[in-house]
Amino acid sequence: TSLGCFLPQTGHLTGSLLAVAFLTSFGSSMLYGYNLAVVNSPAVYIKDFYNRTVVSRNGTGLNGETLTLMYSLTVSVFAIGGLLGSLIVGMLVTRFGRKGTVVNTTVLVFIAGSLMGFSRICGSPEMVIFGRFITGIHSGISLSVVPMYLGEIAPKNLRGFLGLVPSIFIGTGVFAAQILGLHELLGKEEHWPLFLSLVVVPTFIQLMLLPWFPESPRYLLIEKHNVHATITALKWYRAKCNIQAEIEEMQEEQRSLSSVETLSVWRLLLDDTVRWQVLSVVVINMGMQLSGIDAIWFYTNDIFENAGIPAPEIQYTTAGTGIIEIVAGLIGCFTIEKLGRRPLIIGGFTIMGICCAGITFALILQVHISFMRYISVGCVVGIIAGFCIGPAGVPFLITAELFKQSHRPAAYIVGGSLNWMSNFTVGFVFPFLQMSAGSYCYLVFSTVCLSVAVYVYFVIPETKNKTFMEISRMFAKKEAIPETQGLAHVDQLKLRKMNGYGTLEHGSLEFDSSSSVP
Repeated sequence: TSLGCFLPQTGHLTGSLLAVAFLTSFGSSMLYGYNLAVVNSPAVYIKDFYNRTVVSRNGTGLNGETLTLMYSLTVSVFAIGGLLGSLIVGMLVTRFGRKGTVVNTTVLVFIAGSLMGFSRICGSPEMVIFGRFITGIHSGISLSVVPMYLGEIAPKNLRGFLGLVPSIFIGTGVFAAQILGLHELLGKEEHWPLFLSLVVVPTFIQLMLLPWFPESPRYLLIEKHNVHATITALKWYRAKCNIQAEIEEMQEEQRSLSSVETLSVWRLLLDDTVRWQVLSVVVINMGMQLSGIDAIWFYTNDIFENAGIPAPEIQYTTAGTGIIEIVAGLIGCFTIEKLGRRPLIIGGFTIMGICCAGITFALILQVHISFMRYISVGCVVGIIAGFCIGPAGVPFLITAELFKQSHRPAAYIVGGSLNWMSNFTVGFVFPFLQMSAGSYCYLVFSTVCLSVAVYVYFVIPETKNKTFMEISRMFAKKEAIPETQGLAHVDQLKLRKMNGYGTLEHGSLEFDSSSSVP
């Protein structure tokens, strides 16, 4: 027997775990990054198409303001779709399962891709806007369900590593859109519908391969009560030695759930036993968007122009920031299991806070000191790197880790909807903030980043290498409630030993008769 058999709590990174992490991230998370950046380079051509279509319909063109409004709607309707997607994710994952939701929602991408791809042939700006809205719904679902699925199939010592794989693919998606948007590739006028509809390619690959992989074992056991399917799924994802201890840990969690029914958002917000967890999810998800990262991505070109970079070279410099995103994401992914969640998220927000303040001073002083231009470019790089190391992926991972099975879907709805609302708010408010506050607007973001870092430092415990039950207990102490109110003590649990892998003594698990599924 290998050493792994004597260490049932350490899972090995198996090929099937890695394959699922890559497939789900490639066909779902990457599209979120791609759709964030895809409308940047063809903006002029899309506006021109809108104008020409209106001329052919009405005989007169659009004025500048209406055209800007239509284009702003095209950009921001993605976030409205994302909000809608994040609100229905709880219902979908309970009904279809985690993997089932990823597979079934691919249909949205094919609809959206077709709408955007054929919009010019049909002469319909509405098809572009509606296509963007549907890709937003898909991204809203994906941003919550992919980390939830990966967090549940991963052994506890690999949860951080697998949980950050989606954030690397988000960076890759942004980078892919920046590269394909270069004038030499798809950045020409005739190519923009193709450029927008390329999202169907990764999703098609995902749809061909992902259905062959099993559903989340925790979902199969705790919500579906299907022991046989759970064991089959665990055998698929694990080195065999670890299965028994893991099933026992899931049974323990299952018995601790006062109701196996999945909680609604309202009941989650009213549940005193998870008050601090909910507050933590609110703070880190809002902080992630209100950190100003969207403003930086959106206005990178302007900042580089101010720094005196020649106009033709700006598109390449912007693409260079895409490489920084991927590298920083990889650093976060490969260090999270050594360093833990807290150092990455505290460090990331602190770097962002310092660099946001740095941009303000650099922009004010560059009138007098020409060298300050390069400081502002360095600060942009610092903000992007700080974001991708921790704040880009850890909030979604922590949302999975802070809650037990019954609370998790509702927690993702809360985190996801706040994330998208904050995203929309920043996109909408930032231009006005910039007009009124000028260079000082980045100090607002600096304050947000440093406040979140302080909150995490004092409130959120380290969740590295802990089971979901152990994490719940850490918060139960913070609440100072009797532990038995929220969870059962381990020593009270009479865990049944399994004979081998396939069978349990006396045939099956002791489930509540009220909660058994026919």
